[in-house]
Amino acid sequence: MTPSPAELVARFDELASVVPEADRRWMFGYPTCVLRGHMFMGLHRDSFILRLSDADRSDFQDRYTATSFEPMPGRPMREYVVVPPAVLGSDDMAGWVRRARDHAAALPPKPPKKKGRPSDAQR
Repeated sequence: MTPSPAELVARFDELASVVPEADRRWMFGYPTCVLRGHMFMGLHRDSFILRLSDADRSDFQDRYTATSFEPMPGRPMREYVVVPPAVLGSDDMAGWVRRARDHAAALPPKPPKKKGRPSDAQR
């Protein structure tokens, strides 16, 4: 696992403060923001990613020539975009973070995961 650069982690922390109602979690060793069980913002290596609605994602990609997020080559995560570095430092980012949060809030909540080993009936 390649850690995210310190300045990217610092920017993530700044932007996470825009959505204090979100839960902060670690996923695959990287910080994320989650609302109602849905990740909507996070880091992956040296990438800052957002989960956006179809309309917002299309708008974001058209405005900033952003790419879809692929954690592994050929395996895109359809609703996620990689934020270009020039956009990441802009004043527009707080608004995009709120749009990502709003999209997560509109999704049905995920039930909490059960902990422990599955029983024989669940196997």
